[in-house]
Amino acid sequence: MKIKYIIAAMATCMLSMTACDGFLDQEPDKIMTDDQIFGDAVMIKSVLANYYGRVTWGQHVADWGALTVLDEAAYCNGGPDHRSTFEDDRWRVYDYTLIRNINQFLSGLRATTVLKDSEKAPLEGEARFLRAWCYFNMCRGMGGMPIVGDEVFDYQAGMDITAIQYPRSTEVELYDYIIKECQEVYAMLPAEKQTNSARVNKWGAKMLEARSALYAGSIANYNNKMASPIKTDGGEVGIPASKAESYYKIALAAAEDVIKNSPYLLQDKRPDDKGLNFYEAVCVKDNNTEVIWARDYKYPGQTHGFTTQNAPKSHAEDIDNSYLGVVLNLVEDYELINTSTPGQKSLIQTTENGTYKFYNSADEPFKDRDPRLWGTVIYPGASFKSVEVVLQAGQLIRENGSWDIKTGDLNSKDEQGNLITSQNGPKESNEQYINKTGFYVRKYLDETPSSGTRGRGSEMWMPRFRMSEAYMIATEAAFELNNDKAIDYINAVRERAGVQPLTTLVFDNIVHENRVEFAFEDHRYWDMKRWRLADKIWNGNNNDEQARHRRLWPYKVVAPGDPNDGKWVFVEDFLFMSPNARYFKMQNYYNFLDLGWINNNPKLVKNPYQ
Repeated sequence: MKIKYIIAAMATCMLSMTACDGFLDQEPDKIMTDDQIFGDAVMIKSVLANYYGRVTWGQHVADWGALTVLDEAAYCNGGPDHRSTFEDDRWRVYDYTLIRNINQFLSGLRATTVLKDSEKAPLEGEARFLRAWCYFNMCRGMGGMPIVGDEVFDYQAGMDITAIQYPRSTEVELYDYIIKECQEVYAMLPAEKQTNSARVNKWGAKMLEARSALYAGSIANYNNKMASPIKTDGGEVGIPASKAESYYKIALAAAEDVIKNSPYLLQDKRPDDKGLNFYEAVCVKDNNTEVIWARDYKYPGQTHGFTTQNAPKSHAEDIDNSYLGVVLNLVEDYELINTSTPGQKSLIQTTENGTYKFYNSADEPFKDRDPRLWGTVIYPGASFKSVEVVLQAGQLIRENGSWDIKTGDLNSKDEQGNLITSQNGPKESNEQYINKTGFYVRKYLDETPSSGTRGRGSEMWMPRFRMSEAYMIATEAAFELNNDKAIDYINAVRERAGVQPLTTLVFDNIVHENRVEFAFEDHRYWDMKRWRLADKIWNGNNNDEQARHRRLWPYKVVAPGDPNDGKWVFVEDFLFMSPNARYFKMQNYYNFLDLGWINNNPKLVKNPYQ
């Protein structure tokens, strides 16, 4: 049997796996046989690079629109977005084509004679890790799915097709398979940090082991605390409560291995500027100690348009800008540094003594909060590229003894030359390129010159595993095991962030910490699902401040002679761009299986509610 691959040439340079010279001279869609590929060490690595480029799922930096689905940011580019429900295939992964290709690769790699066994082992480890990552992404969306091992099915006309129709595994079996694969490839992979964290090492495998075990433990724990646990008779969905403890123990041990033995550290290079420190820990590749595995991008050839689409209008390098607007729901989760309730959200006060609450500056409600807010969000008065991002919806003026709001077009001014509405807005409008929430996103915005242009694009990476996740997995697993170390692990993350340590730890503190540490990093949706909180937070109630996107607009006080002249007020409202509350139905805890898959393989059992 001949194995054929379509090689994606640019993936080689993107991952810095092999020299680009020679390889890029080939036609990028050239069909090559197994003899050609596995007779050349460079070609073998090129195929592996192709697989790295195919494992981008869920929320990610090259699909900025996906960041508007949850309660972190809203769509601002045009008129209202009437989406409210979650699709039955939201972030669903069913990539047996990739799994088959990886199995073909493993077969050829093991048989080749152009590499020594010591050279084959790490490559096999990477391929098996990527296969385990694919299974993990399938499992967290759909539950147990068929496990095909190393099989490479070769269908021929007239053969008994039932032999290659595998039934679904149980959810337990698939999580156990992923964990076992990670444990086995751990010994095969290098321990050293890889360039831009683009290739996985043993610590990436250990992180996938820890995350998989934590997810499985969470489902065993919280699914069985529901009034009607979600499960199938055959266990394709649902994990027995008795399995929770063993999974939490695996998660804790794996996370602690990363914390104690890996070369990674919670990045804390700027103790005097914790906000910038957090931004750099997530977004800056040079000398990064935090990111363990990332989807990397490299100019030329492998860039994306996140900065082009989402830069503030005042800082735009091209026609595009202001696509995403961070919502107040997320902003208020960043606690005040001097709060009396550490580990909880801090609401922004907009009224006082029956009138507006007056602030001395546009950034006063935000600057003394958890510094991770600065590293994640551009709020009124904050800077980008060392230049202030002015956000002003209008003026608050004094007329006939009462306060009135005055608004105008973008960059409008009154007769005295005072700014009415800034170039950045926010403004209620159906037009494109206008902020409509009062906040921009900072995380993933690239400060590199020309990275915000269509012609160049951005090299900003997308972290998949960070050191802080190892600490948060250890926190949660230890907490569920009643282990006193839990509070030490969460306080290590909080100390790095620049907020008060916790003296006691409750589950809600863990939910809160994950929210503010990993905003926009493809954690929120899966956390809400595994904790069985999604239907409670996104309950479809239009009057519920958790379920509806909320905005906060700043107004400059222009009232000569009044003691509040020159100050700022803020007005909160539900966001007209998101007129409907997010509504997560019970059926959304597990993706529906496509009926085409079932037609091709009748052994596949449908998921609950399908």
